[in-house]
Amino acid sequence: MRTIVVLDAPSNLGLRPPAPGTVPGCYKLAGALREQRIVARLGALEGGVVVPPRYDLGDWQEGDGVFNAAAIARYTRTLADRIEGHVRAGEFALVLGGDCSIQLGAALALRRIGRYGLAAVDGSADFRHTGNSDRIGAAGGEELALATGRGQADLSDIEGLGPYLKDEDVRLFGMRDEDQDQAELAALKIPNATVGQIREWGAADLARATVESLETPALDGYWVHLDADVLDPSVMPAVDSPDDGGLLPDELAPLLRTLVSSPCCVGLNVTIYDPDLDPDGTGGALLADLVVGALKEA
Repeated sequence: MRTIVVLDAPSNLGLRPPAPGTVPGCYKLAGALREQRIVARLGALEGGVVVPPRYDLGDWQEGDGVFNAAAIARYTRTLADRIEGHVRAGEFALVLGGDCSIQLGAALALRRIGRYGLAAVDGSADFRHTGNSDRIGAAGGEELALATGRGQADLSDIEGLGPYLKDEDVRLFGMRDEDQDQAELAALKIPNATVGQIREWGAADLARATVESLETPALDGYWVHLDADVLDPSVMPAVDSPDDGGLLPDELAPLLRTLVSSPCCVGLNVTIYDPDLDPDGTGGALLADLVVGALKEA
């Protein structure tokens, strides 16, 4: 049995304000999952909290690059310090976000150690960069581009270690079938499976093939990124961008369980769920059940 350590990374620095004068509520994700007794249910160790800087757009305007960039860079280094320590100790790091920019902390930590892959289970590729968009700003929708070396150097080349991930070491699952990033990802030979393809090929079979492709001597291991928006809004509406056509729980469960089952998988982060949009807590309960089920059966 591997030792699981639960670490909170409640940063919302990478998302746009849901309304003027407000801040994204995904920083409450960790607290909501802890209310579901996720630590006790997993028999996990307590990893504490990496407290983020204040969310403050200041005088940022469109065209200024990534907002909160200095704060995100600082937070990425601090979070990486914590994740790196757990991975080097042979512990499985379960990181409760936060928005998707926290994945940069895991990517930087693992780049310090060696060469690692990423299996991202996400409703979108989060691959926005200056080469494909004129609306750069929210790192939570750009973290994969930044992690693969696309974007401003203060985020994509922290400590001179960019890119943190090689294109060929990335696997994507759960984009909607009409996602416009598919053509670019195909051109870059970044493997990806849309919701329709996951259903066609079978979640568990696809995940097993992916794990085999990541269990290679070229890699020291891999990380799994889970964004709650991979789920269909009918079961998970509490996200910043709820798009129809997502996975259902009985489709996500075998995919996630298989991805984290390998001893080469060193950690998992959970992002984007917003308790402010889930007043009865059903979304949080579902997300906790999925994570606990995957890790307990792995």
